[in-house]
Amino acid sequence: MDSTLIAIIFLIGLALFFDFLNGFHDAANSIATIVATRVLSPKYAVMWAAFFNFIAFAFFGLHVAGTIGKGIVDIAQVDSYIIFGTLMGACSWNIITWYFGIPSSSSHALVGGLIGAALVKAGTSALMMQGIIKTLAFIVISPVVGMLLGLLLGVIVYNLASRSTPARVDHLFRKGQLLSAAAYSLGHGGNDAQKTMGIIAGLLFSAGYLGTEFHVPLWVVLTCHAAIALGTMSGGWRIVKTMGNKLSKLRPVDGFCAEGAASLVLFGASAIGVPISTTHTITGAIVGVGSLKGARAVKWGVAGNIVWAWIITIPAAAAISAGSYWLAVRLF
Repeated sequence: MDSTLIAIIFLIGLALFFDFLNGFHDAANSIATIVATRVLSPKYAVMWAAFFNFIAFAFFGLHVAGTIGKGIVDIAQVDSYIIFGTLMGACSWNIITWYFGIPSSSSHALVGGLIGAALVKAGTSALMMQGIIKTLAFIVISPVVGMLLGLLLGVIVYNLASRSTPARVDHLFRKGQLLSAAAYSLGHGGNDAQKTMGIIAGLLFSAGYLGTEFHVPLWVVLTCHAAIALGTMSGGWRIVKTMGNKLSKLRPVDGFCAEGAASLVLFGASAIGVPISTTHTITGAIVGVGSLKGARAVKWGVAGNIVWAWIITIPAAAAISAGSYWLAVRLF
């Protein structure tokens, strides 16, 4: 077995580790509301979310994988060093933010990693600005749309339920939240697992294993969905606490509206190939629903800290990636 093949196998393993971390880190997004409202225990909630993370491959195309694989950095510049730097930046930032309980974006950590390594190798000429600008725009668009849809869905549902007793509403939306959590987990798997698919496919293409046309092999699709599902099953309880309790106090009806709104955003983004942040999306939706109970129902200080984490994610991951690329080139 030659050294090139060994390096590719190692990097695929590292990419799947990132995918696992993505599920682990973003499990909070999938289950925070359903745990906070006590519809399911954490143990059963992660199993529920992991199942729908895995089967998402049967419902979505591979548009997001194409954007990550060849739409952020010029595919001609991608090599094993770029992929190594990217994954080190993304994995390191995920671990740091998990440790401090910060619900940052795994997606933007990966994009930042790609940018940082590519800049060190070839400068700005390696960057695909159209894909980067689209991704950056959705840092703002996804939480805003999530917030507005959460607000709208909350108004509709609250009005429809206004003549029912609180006990009946609670009973109904405890069941409804199982469906909304499933839809959100489906959207999470459909958008987030594809990002790792794009990284692995880009690596294989650059090494000549995919022929002359970029595509994502079926085994890559299945292994990426399996890795993110396993990560989700492993939890991420520090971030669950922030998302499910600290941001706004949620009832089952609130959780249903937040997850439903976020699901719509994820489905739309996956359809047009935009790698958005599930963290940003569900945060916006929770804030939108929470604001229906008055401005004081949302803990704006916590929300502000989350926004700061969003702002620094791409540059922080890019800096770690750039350093990792520089060291790898000199050491190996």
